[in-house]
Amino acid sequence: MANAAPTFVFYHYKPSEVAAIIFVVIFALSTLVHLTVLIRKRTWYFIPFVIGCNFEAIGYVGRAISSTEYPDFTKIPYIIQSTLLLLGPTLFAASIYMTLGRLIVLLEADSYSMIRPKWLTAFFVLGDVISFFAQGAGGGVLTQAKSEDDVRLGEHIIVAGLCIQILFFGFFIIVAMVFHKRIVRRPTRTAVALGSPWKKLLYVLYISSGLIMVRSVYRVAEYLLGSDGELQAKEVYLYCLDALPMLIVALAYNWYHPSRVVRSAKRISATSLEVLNHSV
Repeated sequence: MANAAPTFVFYHYKPSEVAAIIFVVIFALSTLVHLTVLIRKRTWYFIPFVIGCNFEAIGYVGRAISSTEYPDFTKIPYIIQSTLLLLGPTLFAASIYMTLGRLIVLLEADSYSMIRPKWLTAFFVLGDVISFFAQGAGGGVLTQAKSEDDVRLGEHIIVAGLCIQILFFGFFIIVAMVFHKRIVRRPTRTAVALGSPWKKLLYVLYISSGLIMVRSVYRVAEYLLGSDGELQAKEVYLYCLDALPMLIVALAYNWYHPSRVVRSAKRISATSLEVLNHSV
């Protein structure tokens, strides 16, 4: 009996070259801005975020290439887009976790956090790393699938990784909201001296976290429905529930970068806060 032929289908439609190029350009520009800020202000905790933006840009390059190959798709462009677009948001999450930890420390509000800042970043980044490798492993199995069983195995591993991300991100949002409620009720001296910028940063964290959550839920549904499901049958779902939300996340931090608060807090802690301490 002959071996079963590969059953994995790269795309159930012709990928839009125009849409892919638009997202390549915007993500590339966002990456360039983030990289400039990273180097100029030495915000090393944002390195994962910048890499994630780069993953997104290169991922859509893969989709643009695939569009030119229709209907005889090759494996490499598909692997590039499927793997990098799957993993990019996980890198966004790592920097978002570290941003909250730094904000808590700078506001001198350790006691307001459900998890001590020294453990907060490590805890959530650990979950992010587990999710990253699970999704990467599932993507590897999926792109090398030789049978329907291989496809299902890859999809199940990816779903497991995405579920880990959703659980950690859900808990992270709760931690952020509890911290926000406590510091608004009893603001620290640094929070008072800093004024409203830290609140704006928290709202950006909420928006980006919510968008990543929406995208992750979409991806779980996509893989649970399988290659014959509605979500993999039409490209519009990818752009509305993954590409656009992740682009908004990238641009949101271009608009209000965490360094605007972190640098201000450092200046305040060295100057204005001393005045506050002496006046009490």
